[in-house]
Amino acid sequence: MLRFLIVCLAALVLATPASADRIKDLGGFQGIRTNQLTGYGVVVGLPGTGDDNLEYTVQSLKAVASRFGLQLPPGVNPGMKNAAVVLITAELPPFAKPGQKLDITVASMGKAKSLRGGSLILTPLLGADGQIYAMAQGNLAVGGLGAEGADGSRIVVNVPSTGRIPEGATVERAVATGFDQTPTLTFNLARADFTTAQNVAGAINKALGFGTAEATDGVSIAVRAPVGADRRATLMSTIENLDVVSAEPPAKVIVNARTGTVVINSAVRVSAAAVTHGKLTVRIDENQRISQPAPFSNGQTVVEQRSGVAIDEEKKPMFLLAPGPKLADVVKAVNAIGASPADLVAILEALKEAGSLKAELIVL
Repeated sequence: MLRFLIVCLAALVLATPASADRIKDLGGFQGIRTNQLTGYGVVVGLPGTGDDNLEYTVQSLKAVASRFGLQLPPGVNPGMKNAAVVLITAELPPFAKPGQKLDITVASMGKAKSLRGGSLILTPLLGADGQIYAMAQGNLAVGGLGAEGADGSRIVVNVPSTGRIPEGATVERAVATGFDQTPTLTFNLARADFTTAQNVAGAINKALGFGTAEATDGVSIAVRAPVGADRRATLMSTIENLDVVSAEPPAKVIVNARTGTVVINSAVRVSAAAVTHGKLTVRIDENQRISQPAPFSNGQTVVEQRSGVAIDEEKKPMFLLAPGPKLADVVKAVNAIGASPADLVAILEALKEAGSLKAELIVL
């Protein structure tokens, strides 16, 4: 009896509980999302690394000058080497309010060699609906560097034609999410899975009461929510921090043929199969020998060609994969024969064709 109790206690200590994830790590509520913003502007103050004399750069600088009531005479164009036209991109986070700051990325769209040292002129940032949601301006921080010699030689480190402005944009308009007005809240999983959707709905019902949530498909879980922004925010916070056991992902083998990287997830199984793998090497050595006739003879000096051909076939033992081995067994068996990443790809493809690999094989 004492031995039995010791075994039971050891089993409880060594037992590994199923891993649980927070619901917030599996997806997000519908409508609570970021929005992309873009803008077209001009960077000035460059040390001779601008766009030179591009026509649209000239038009852009004339438009900037016209904002301040300055009209350039016909035929007079401003210098282009100290200016560049750029595209500005930013992401507007959910619930962003007017006055908050955004980080922006500025990239040259012309012939500018570098944006280092430049300043972005006040530029509106537009959403997909064409409305202005932020205004951008500031000095660029450029991580790249370029240098050019008098003979035309040039060296470039990283990308000097792209830069960032931390907190370079100010939000001017908020985006309504409507989360407090919809009849129900909808939680969307980042990866479709019916089992995970059912588990999420079950965890919500267990914590908040039966009938609160239901899985409408493999991605969405509809949640009955009270009226009022404050009560809904409290409900969403509670749901996001609930723990739920995710379903085991589908069995997949990811192969990057360019780099030789192979990733196998834990769900991969292999049925019974016998595998052998070897290499066949053919080597041809070409040697030339000079044949010199004896002095005062009538012979001629000739070149004698000698070739050596050898075939070397590396012998590898066949190994057996028992039915249903797990990932560790597959890796151990492949490592036992000393297979390289390229060889591993060939073995996996052969197992897939033979019907022994119970997984989706994806080649990047």
